[in-house]
Amino acid sequence: MNSTNFPSFDLHGQTALVTGAARGIGHACTLALAHAGADVILGLRDGNSAAELAAEIEGMGRRTLRLQMDITKLEEIRTAVGAAVKHFGRLDILVNNTGLGPSNLAENVREEDFDFTLAVNLKGTFFVSQEVGRVMIQQKYGRIINLSSQAGFVALPTESVYCMTKAAINHLTKCLAVEWAEHNITVNAVAPTFINTPGTAKALGDEAFRADVLSRIPLGRIGEPMEVAGAVVFLASPAASFITGDTLLIDGGWTAR
Repeated sequence: MNSTNFPSFDLHGQTALVTGAARGIGHACTLALAHAGADVILGLRDGNSAAELAAEIEGMGRRTLRLQMDITKLEEIRTAVGAAVKHFGRLDILVNNTGLGPSNLAENVREEDFDFTLAVNLKGTFFVSQEVGRVMIQQKYGRIINLSSQAGFVALPTESVYCMTKAAINHLTKCLAVEWAEHNITVNAVAPTFINTPGTAKALGDEAFRADVLSRIPLGRIGEPMEVAGAVVFLASPAASFITGDTLLIDGGWTAR
């Protein structure tokens, strides 16, 4: 085989936008994408935050830009994407990382929590994808990676609304993949299990809950953010050029049982 046919994971010369970039999986994705060679735009609910993260990216020799981007506000999405394109000239990779899920028994879910979860996890993801997708359609190139969850495949008690939104993300991923394939845009998702992040710290700090989670994971441990980021880099890279409409489970084997 000619060496030019070997899989490439190199992202040099590409520009990536990561929403919810300040912490957890988003933080890891920004660093992993930069390490692979990409310049990285940080989509932030507070555009003045994440200065240390930006400095770390620049320390790798990559360019970065911090942008105010509350994805529940369509005007902020439009403004941020416009600023990104103006600054870098293009957008090659989008990582739709922002998400949340207030826990509650289904019979006790409050309407305001239901609406906010859908506004972030579904509406926000869709309209960020739409705005960036328009840029990628013009470019005739793009890689979109959505953050789903194993909760889109299995039921988690007290997480009915979150589970519902993540199942919807899996199907949205397929829909966008089919629509935008003709423009050389791939759309995929990653679906992690419980990962060691600030967002899961409280739940995993409960010994009984942690033990239950670990009993369901054949690999016998909690995942790390970089283990999710590695899959994101793969799906963004030329090595994954013939993969689209897929959701990759990163769950230590939970759903294989």
